[in-house]
Amino acid sequence: MTSITINPAASITGEISVPGDKSISHRSIMLGAIANGTTTVRGFLRGGDNMATMSAFRGMGIQIADDGEVVTIKGRGLHGLTEPLDFIDCGNSGTTIRLLTGLLAGQSFFSIVTGDQYLRKRPMKRVVEPLSRMGALIQGRQSASLAPLAISGRPLNAIGYDSPISSAQVKSAIMLAALYADGETSVREPSLSRDHSERMFRLFGASLKTFNNGVTVRGGVELNGQEITVPGDISSATFFIVAALITPGSELLIRNVGVNPTRSGAIEILRAMGGSIEMLEEREISGEPVADILVRSSRLTGTAISGNVVPRAIDEFPAICVAAACAEGTTTINDARELRVKETDRIAAMAKNLRLLGVPVEESDDGMTITGVDVLAGGSVESFGDHRIAMSLSVAALVSKGGITVSDTECVATSFPTFFQLLEQVARG
Repeated sequence: MTSITINPAASITGEISVPGDKSISHRSIMLGAIANGTTTVRGFLRGGDNMATMSAFRGMGIQIADDGEVVTIKGRGLHGLTEPLDFIDCGNSGTTIRLLTGLLAGQSFFSIVTGDQYLRKRPMKRVVEPLSRMGALIQGRQSASLAPLAISGRPLNAIGYDSPISSAQVKSAIMLAALYADGETSVREPSLSRDHSERMFRLFGASLKTFNNGVTVRGGVELNGQEITVPGDISSATFFIVAALITPGSELLIRNVGVNPTRSGAIEILRAMGGSIEMLEEREISGEPVADILVRSSRLTGTAISGNVVPRAIDEFPAICVAAACAEGTTTINDARELRVKETDRIAAMAKNLRLLGVPVEESDDGMTITGVDVLAGGSVESFGDHRIAMSLSVAALVSKGGITVSDTECVATSFPTFFQLLEQVARG
């Protein structure tokens, strides 16, 4: 188990680019594989999670070449996948296993999907239930609520589904299954989750309609290969945005970041706390909004976070918690129970670690209350094998007293392999 010690920084300055968006990278492989013809992907994130998706489709007969700059996928159409010879190992990736479950439900073969010790603890009933309503035959541990999942592919029926949670993974799994269903399948959410699937479905030529907090997909429509450029991941950028905001004397420019409005909740929250964050050169690439982000150190104040902004910032909350720990006053987070079923229980993990750093924190079932302090204490903290916890605590170390040692940092490679190199590049003093 690897640990790393991060020392305090005098400032965060310079100009960087963060790796490609993880969500878009996953979907580019999946849709490219079931499209007709060739798909090329630039800016693909070569983290552990996305490489698990690539490996899964190679195991189902898809030719995927990667020269380090461009990923080239030879699509075989909706019905071109072949039965894998072994189980599909999704590693630590919830996106891989949940979206694949939807895609595999409508195939003409048998498959098994599983993952590492953390992924096997994550809830799968949220996708198995609606897929079963479509006629899918899925078996697994604890009545198919936990992986491994065994999927016997079969013809599917179109349904209308009101999801009890706002989850892009649930919505996307149903959308992928809908491509193999007879008729039109609709999914409605309590509030709109990230819409990368909707945007990429359109790009590939799917028959798709969106409505208030929902989407309808018509089955049986063939897709066509595309040229895709993946923007920088806003979730990865958020660690550096927070680093620059909380470290005095900082000014950081982050180039080519995806600023999809369904993913911009963290920007909205940090601005509400007083953060100086500017969007420059706003544009659109491969159907996704992109901008350069200029961040300057700011005096942050506590805020109340709840409601529709939560699903638009769900992956960024560990970093937001660090900003709250450095803000003046109290920050309250509600409506975020989804954080308890991520790679780890992120509410409990961040609460425990922030307390170790001298920050007063109170947990609730669906959130937490954080009272900011003038200086974070140094010491040792635990990542719990969660990449976003590890990176957030590394950012906290920049303004700590004497530095912070973060345990089990190998997990960072699942989403941001170059994180520590970039952090060293911009941290001065």
